[in-house]
Amino acid sequence: MSLTILVTGFGPFPGAPFNPTGLLARRITRARRPALADVKLVTHIFPTSYAEVDRELPALIARYKPDALLMFGLAPRAHAVRVETRARNALALLPDAGGASPGRRTITVGGAASMKLRTPARPLLAAFRGLHPRATLSRDAGRYLCNYLCWRAAEAATTGTAPRFTAFIHVPPVRRGPRRKRAKASASLDDLAVAGARALVAVVAAARR
Repeated sequence: MSLTILVTGFGPFPGAPFNPTGLLARRITRARRPALADVKLVTHIFPTSYAEVDRELPALIARYKPDALLMFGLAPRAHAVRVETRARNALALLPDAGGASPGRRTITVGGAASMKLRTPARPLLAAFRGLHPRATLSRDAGRYLCNYLCWRAAEAATTGTAPRFTAFIHVPPVRRGPRRKRAKASASLDDLAVAGARALVAVVAAARR
């Protein structure tokens, strides 16, 4: 069965001039594995912008009709990989990378407080077992662009051209040099690439079932 998987990351944003998720998305889609035979991998890096997510996500889904979305975002204060299971109908009044602020506290006025993501959460968590950094399940994707993309992806999953799965994974900051005893970021890009590759294989396996 031929599948199409859309793998996304984000660009930099205020407070995070280096966002590893763009490199991560490109890296894991370049490596070919037997488990990914007959899988079309589409990579996209979103500018960290509310308007661009609203413009680009529907266009990508309409063009590629992916069977699943595998989305990565940076959680600057995290120490673990977080598999998100819910999107919150909440916004922080923080500017995006283009300086735009949503100017409201909710994504959908009068909407539900949260939406469940169609994600193979337990298989993803099992795929990360034994890796560094550790992985956890999360019910809180924050109130910034990562959560906003989660919400829009959850909405898209209710349409006629819905992806079967919408998986979002928050990653911690990465080291950009040798490991230091008190380094704030304990993960390397190589660490995240191993985790990301396992996540991709897990999503593909779930979509094949």
